[in-house]
Amino acid sequence: MTTTHDELAGLGNYEFGWADPDVAGATAKRGLNEDVVREISALKNEPQWMLDFRLKALRLFERKPMPNWGADLSGIDFDNIKYFVRATDKQVTSWDDLPVDIKNTYDKLGIPEAEKQRLLAGVAAQYESETVYHSINEDLERQGVIFLDTDTALKEHEDLFREHFASVIPSGDNKFAALNSAVWSGGSFIYVPKGVHVEIPLQAYFRINTENMGQFERTLIIADEGSYVHYLEGCTAPIYSSDSLHSAVVEIIVKKGARARYTTIQNWSNNVYNLVTKRAAAHEGATMEWIDGNLGSKVTMKYPAVWLLGEHAKGETLSIAFAGPGQHQDAGSKMVHAAPNTSSTIISKSVARGGGRTSYRGLVQIQDGAHKSKSNVKCDALLVDTISRSDTYPYVDVREDDVTMGHEATVSKVSEDQLFYLMSRGLTEDEAMAMIVRGFVEPIAKELPMEYALELNRLIELQMEGAVG
Repeated sequence: MTTTHDELAGLGNYEFGWADPDVAGATAKRGLNEDVVREISALKNEPQWMLDFRLKALRLFERKPMPNWGADLSGIDFDNIKYFVRATDKQVTSWDDLPVDIKNTYDKLGIPEAEKQRLLAGVAAQYESETVYHSINEDLERQGVIFLDTDTALKEHEDLFREHFASVIPSGDNKFAALNSAVWSGGSFIYVPKGVHVEIPLQAYFRINTENMGQFERTLIIADEGSYVHYLEGCTAPIYSSDSLHSAVVEIIVKKGARARYTTIQNWSNNVYNLVTKRAAAHEGATMEWIDGNLGSKVTMKYPAVWLLGEHAKGETLSIAFAGPGQHQDAGSKMVHAAPNTSSTIISKSVARGGGRTSYRGLVQIQDGAHKSKSNVKCDALLVDTISRSDTYPYVDVREDDVTMGHEATVSKVSEDQLFYLMSRGLTEDEAMAMIVRGFVEPIAKELPMEYALELNRLIELQMEGAVG
């Protein structure tokens, strides 16, 4: 795919950087204390056990130190963050019923169109702290599939919710998981009954509109025995002069013989700290797949994990990280083999340009008793220029001697020969560079639904504008 000179001249700008009038955010409180946590819980009319959970998490957050490894987080001012912004008083099931400014946002982003074309089995849209729109295919509802925002799921399916909530990621797992546990709001709850296959993806879209906003959605997915589900999420935010914080928690339980796939195309603006904890528990014969695309944000620290708890469980992570000027993408994956005959694969691709920095940070642990397990890790980094940086921090912990473990890593630069060849075929230098990068990330793009692969390629072209010359 090529672009004209005029089109190229307009590239390189973050196209989702506009903001709606900030009505709700203008009056939102800043800072975090016990009163804020109690107010969030009261506004949501939560049961006492959830308030107790939040308050315990707040104390853990206050005690835990900031991470002193990875990306620089010194710019986060917890006292300046707005922890809860309610953009509308009610959730709707028709786009036409949304408040006009919110509806216009999602119209610009193209979310209703994807649903109209039946590319999705269900759609959720979160704006600020809460889900404002939700729908699910009626046929899936008849089969017993539950797809709700997390707040509603707590009210309507409390027993199922409580059984699995925080069972994979405890509130004290890390400082930002504790923060999320204290102030979480929104997110998706999915339950797929035994033997049900959700063949068309379910999607959620997360939008931050308010300056200095903190978005703390909590997603919980339960794939019961023999089921299948594919969940997609996308993220954007306006460009502001000061920073926002996105700190989500995602828990996935993949039961015996089930398969779950979780796909993220993250395109936050360059004033967002994206600090996310994602973890899945895969039981006997289960398969968990993370497909993780990180193109935006000021800082990303995200390491999707799979705990392989049952024999013959499989885990796979395919990730792409793109860092431009002023960005640090610190991403990777964790695979913990806790049962025999388990297998895992991590494939990581990263691209850095304009002084951006990418870091792969990964863990593979094969625990005592995980006999005959297999793991393979492949990390490839592409540096577009001489001022960008790529680091690899692999950690391997093997406690059995009858296992197979492979790891390979490469760092390469775009060669003059590649550019010359493509330009001799009629491409401009910008087009040639974008084509090389698209080819580099193709193993990830081919795993996406077609419309998302096209979007990924388009975002790469936008990112690559001005990479040469």
